[in-house]
Amino acid sequence: MPSEIVVNAEPFETRVALLENGVAAELYIERESGKSIVGNIYKGKVTKVLPGMQAAFVDIGLEKAGFLYVSDVDTIESIENYRKLAAEQSEDDDDLDFESNDFSNGDAHEGDKDEQQNGSHRNLIGRRPRRWEEERHIEDLLKDGQDVIVQVSKEPLGTKGSRLTSYITLPGRYVVYMPTIKQIGISRRIENEDERKRLKKLVRKNRQPGAGYIVRTASETMPAQDIEANVNFLHALWEDILFKNESAPAPSRIHSNLNIIERTVRDLFNSSVDRMIIDDKEQYLKTREFIQSYYPHLVPKLQHYDGDEPIFDYFGVELELERALGQRVWLRNGGYIVIDQTEALTTIDVNTGRYVGKKSPEETILETNLEAVREIVSQLRLRNLGGIIIVDFIDMEKEENKEKVFNTFKEELRKDRSRTNILKISELGLVEMTRKRVRDSIQRTLCTACPYCEGRGQVKSAISVSYEAMREVRRMRRAHKDAAKFLINVHPVVVDILLDEERRHVEELENLLNIQLVIKGDAELHREGFEVVRL
Repeated sequence: MPSEIVVNAEPFETRVALLENGVAAELYIERESGKSIVGNIYKGKVTKVLPGMQAAFVDIGLEKAGFLYVSDVDTIESIENYRKLAAEQSEDDDDLDFESNDFSNGDAHEGDKDEQQNGSHRNLIGRRPRRWEEERHIEDLLKDGQDVIVQVSKEPLGTKGSRLTSYITLPGRYVVYMPTIKQIGISRRIENEDERKRLKKLVRKNRQPGAGYIVRTASETMPAQDIEANVNFLHALWEDILFKNESAPAPSRIHSNLNIIERTVRDLFNSSVDRMIIDDKEQYLKTREFIQSYYPHLVPKLQHYDGDEPIFDYFGVELELERALGQRVWLRNGGYIVIDQTEALTTIDVNTGRYVGKKSPEETILETNLEAVREIVSQLRLRNLGGIIIVDFIDMEKEENKEKVFNTFKEELRKDRSRTNILKISELGLVEMTRKRVRDSIQRTLCTACPYCEGRGQVKSAISVSYEAMREVRRMRRAHKDAAKFLINVHPVVVDILLDEERRHVEELENLLNIQLVIKGDAELHREGFEVVRL
């Protein structure tokens, strides 16, 4: 389908939208204030070796020294030996299976979190030549004052510095490049044996001696030109890092995370995209230079937008963004879906709404469910909803209709870059699914919990608050038996309730307790707040 990438670049925030058939399908946001250092590469200096902990502190130029465990130390003593070791190693390698993830809007390492957590990626990175498999000691590998090249694998937290590794990985859209680990891994999710052979042959053809590669799920069925361009980009990136390291002082940063526009070029901008258009002239020129260096065949597809209307307004992305923050999404046939996000899971409820159909109720329900399937997948991608997702379809009586909705759901999910697992429709009309969480949802990125309702999404009704206030009067009367007059401070909305609908109950309370009540409105009070004061 026709697709294009629209970039709105501001000094404080950059937003990227992937449009399919002119409609925003995916949205990515990066703020200057929230950039991660995970994936950054530094030329560091060892400040202290700790044999008792089998670790070392490494100064990388940040406020706190980074922490490097022995298991994360490459035994190559200096950066120059990377090339020497590569030349000495043979071309034999192991064909590994592993579970891969897809595109992430965060840093490449952020996108590989799940691979590292489930152990497969980490095990692959941790594989060393057999001569190094014997027990190793940190004091034999590192010395105080030694220069080392390290990569941040975990952000600093509290009083702790960054977690570091000297096993460098450079993830790309289709492959992950590992300059010092001589293995080729093929995603287990690529099941077709002919495709696996094609991809491995392609990587072997373009590999660097002694280097390793992970062929990711996203590479399946992709043209050789796009995969080769990704591999060559990673090779050039590594050469640039080596070049910078030669003259850089220690400590210093020699490679930063790619920014969101560069990641977009790397991960989304391929031969199937019609064009990429950027509104900021400076960012356009920087991106053009970046593409010229690494993806020269894509330069003709890059454009600068110089229209008077904001670019996201012109392409209709702002409207889609507002729609993605709403709870209710209307379907074209008059039905609607309701999306609720909680910490544990996301629920999506399908309703017929205004749609009454023209045939039988079963046909009306089927048409609404099928329309909802397409919109649900669209919203999953646009909002980047992850984790456990429960979809409550309208109940269908016929098994063939349930099967049709389920199969359509699975087919629509093929458009999704994130990994999903989906179970069949239950007897209650529910579909349980999981979607890989690789970055925060749009709602969590752009919104914060309502300070008024404290994130509950609702407040107590005025009549409930009025009853609580009257119960508090009873408590105060018991505590102050000699008092004859009390002041009730409440929000003006609650004042109206006490002086109108509940006036009779207020008078009954006064007679019962033999007191006089003064009711006063205070707009500064929370709708649920009140004060009962003895006068």
